[in-house]
Amino acid sequence: MEGTSISLINAETKVKVSSTLDKSVGKKYLTDGSPETCWTSQQGTPQYIQFNFPGPVIPKQVSITFQGGFVGTRCVVEVPEDPAIVQSSWKTFTEIFSEDVNRKQTFDLTHVVPVQGIQALRFVFQESSDFFGRITVYDVQITGSVLS
Repeated sequence: MEGTSISLINAETKVKVSSTLDKSVGKKYLTDGSPETCWTSQQGTPQYIQFNFPGPVIPKQVSITFQGGFVGTRCVVEVPEDPAIVQSSWKTFTEIFSEDVNRKQTFDLTHVVPVQGIQALRFVFQESSDFFGRITVYDVQITGSVLS
C-alpha cells in the first residue's frame, strides 16, 4: 500500500478545535464534505484544529478551504513530541502560509515523519486575515498512509 494516499480523516478520527463562534459553525462541519457548512472560530489568535487518528499515520498532504477574509495566513503544523503519546507536548512539524482566497489550497506534509508514524496532528493558526483573528474553514482533507 506504500505510495498510495488515502483520506486519513474518517468516523474514528477525533477533531478538536480551540474555539467555536456558535453551534451553527461547529467543528463537525470541518469534515462533512458540504460546501455549504463551515467552522468559524471565536476572535483572537492563535486558533487551532487538532486531529487525533485511531492509529499511526503518515500524513502526506493537507487541503484546506477557507473563507476569504477569514484565512489562517500563518499556520504552524504540530505533532506530538512523543508520537506514542497523544497527550504529550507538541513540536513544530512544518509551517504553511495560506493565501487570502476562497478556494481549496493544498500543502505538502512530506517532511520527516517518524517511521512509526504519528497519531495526532494540530494546525495552529497564528495569524488571520480577519482583523479580529477569526478563522473560517469550509473543508479540511488530510491524505497519506495508515500504518498497520
